[in-house]
Amino acid sequence: MMAFRFQVWQQKPIAAWPVPKLFLFLGGNLGCQGFVLALCIGQPAEDQFHCPTKRVGKMKYVLVTGGVVSGLGKGVTASSIGLLLKACGLRVTSIKIDPYLNTDAGTMSPFEHGEVFVLDDGGEVDLDLGNYERFLDIKLTRDNNITTGKIYQSVIEKERRGDYLGKTVQVVPHITDAIQEWIERVAKIPVDGKEGPADVCVIELGGTIGDIESMPFIEALGQFSYRVGPGNFCLVHVSLVPILNVVGEAKTKPTQHSVRQLRGLGLTPNLLACRSSKELDDNVKAKLAQFCHVPLSNILTLHDVPNIWHIPLLLKDQKAHEAILKALNLLGVAADPNLKVWTARTKFYDRCHEPVRIAMVGKYTGLSDAYLSVLKALLHASAARKRKLIVDWVPAGDLEDVTYKEHPEAYKAAWNLLKGANGVLVPGGFGDRGVQGKILAAKYAREQNVPFLGICLGMQIAVIEFARSVLSLRDATSTEFDPETKTPCVIFMPEGSKTHMGGTMRLGSRRTYFEVADCKSAKLYGNVSFIDERHRHRYEVNPDMISQLESAGLSFVGKDDTGRRMEIVELPGHPFFIGVQFHPEFKSRPGKPSPLFSGLIAAASEPKRTVLVPSSNGHTKLTNGICNGHSPKLKAHQKGNGFKASNGSLNGVYNTNGNGVYVDGSC
Repeated sequence: MMAFRFQVWQQKPIAAWPVPKLFLFLGGNLGCQGFVLALCIGQPAEDQFHCPTKRVGKMKYVLVTGGVVSGLGKGVTASSIGLLLKACGLRVTSIKIDPYLNTDAGTMSPFEHGEVFVLDDGGEVDLDLGNYERFLDIKLTRDNNITTGKIYQSVIEKERRGDYLGKTVQVVPHITDAIQEWIERVAKIPVDGKEGPADVCVIELGGTIGDIESMPFIEALGQFSYRVGPGNFCLVHVSLVPILNVVGEAKTKPTQHSVRQLRGLGLTPNLLACRSSKELDDNVKAKLAQFCHVPLSNILTLHDVPNIWHIPLLLKDQKAHEAILKALNLLGVAADPNLKVWTARTKFYDRCHEPVRIAMVGKYTGLSDAYLSVLKALLHASAARKRKLIVDWVPAGDLEDVTYKEHPEAYKAAWNLLKGANGVLVPGGFGDRGVQGKILAAKYAREQNVPFLGICLGMQIAVIEFARSVLSLRDATSTEFDPETKTPCVIFMPEGSKTHMGGTMRLGSRRTYFEVADCKSAKLYGNVSFIDERHRHRYEVNPDMISQLESAGLSFVGKDDTGRRMEIVELPGHPFFIGVQFHPEFKSRPGKPSPLFSGLIAAASEPKRTVLVPSSNGHTKLTNGICNGHSPKLKAHQKGNGFKASNGSLNGVYNTNGNGVYVDGSC
């Protein structure tokens, strides 16, 4: 019997329909067992483009590659594409491919690769996954970060088990097949809190086309494009179009060669995203279209912008979504992109002028990517507070007495920055370099009533300083810095490994219970009884010293489920002095800043107005009426965002080192 399907739906978002908001999916074969009826009535705004019934069908893939040089902003471009597709009503997931042999980013120095981003499941991954989570407001898994080490490890394990039945194991087909199978498997994992797989998976290939370590992935992705078939795969190539200062002319030859090399490796770009310092002229785009065999309408300009929140808007204005949806055969399925909230937030932050200065005291201050998520969390909180963020980078070692003797000018500059800031933040870290300077910064903030937030090591530093200054335990320290210390304020966790470094820390989302209801932290989180935040540490505050520290005035207001592991410490009577063992920056989002960062910026903006009053909806309202609720369930470096601001800043955050202003970060 001839069968046919009948579907009725409308492309406009449900919110635009007259009440009652309803549409009907009627499917099935006439004469068969029945049909499926799905009603979507009055969905919330974030779901207005979606019904539980699957519309897209087969998974769609968007691959983002880079050419000419690294550090062009592939991660931001991939995140922006994902956001744009999400704004069209599609569900989006992301995968980052890193061709290095490391199993994960956990053992890599920040100088090598920037910060290590930590996921809920404990995965230590590339910082670009942080961009994906912030832009798309999703929760990824460790498998969303593919590395050469992971692929080879999985193939070798299969070979040892005999899964290949005696065959010679080779790069092609075994490694390339493993890559493709990994992508297909991970793309189906829900990351947005809804059931079922996403509609589109955005894949970013790290590195630059032509890198020898990328070759197996290039081959695998070439095969993959044929495996998924036409209409299910779209390639966006990000390339540099330099504009020479001498003549002011845009040079297309580097991109031409990059595309030629890409095509020679079996991949043909559907779109070209051209990075340049300013918008490209039409004749330059026409030249690229002619020599790269890409339609003129698919040549996009990603020029320097005030902050990276503008990148999705740039793509939208150039109708990048239409080109991508056309390549994926989704033009008749997706709605027009709705970026009203994103646009309003972006323009609003551009208009913020009243500054708030935060002194970032760390050991990697010459590399902003080492603290990328901290910068983003500060920015999210500053934007919510209607302040322009200025970060003063203070090298911790320059605050120490030894620097005064050897480099008095650097010592003076560091202390001037610290004393000129509205708030002090000591981020996480490892090793003893700069520790004494961090202790001095915590002491200054404590004694001078300057708002202070210590994260991970920053919390441990605050406890050590208190023990030394208030309890007069002059030799108090951490066993990380002095294993033989007689006064161990901070100790190695019993379950940790001293022989293996990778993946042996206390990692991922852990629960913290508030022990004191009437404390700043609990109020900032909306007076909940517990919170879930992400961790990455080997050392903890010595539980045997807690009673001594608390009797002297410290208050450990948050602990783990055993009650013996300290998670949050506060100094009662101080305007804002909080240390946390976890990393709240990893869950901060644009429009949903981390509560602790919101508290720091509020205190730094108005030091005399830090009273926090819980509102009726469970969120916390600052005294100026701004709500900073947050769900409890919750580079100037070459590898960085790569988008420089047209106003002399890079992505909206002003960073000073005492010698001028440069920039970084935004979403």
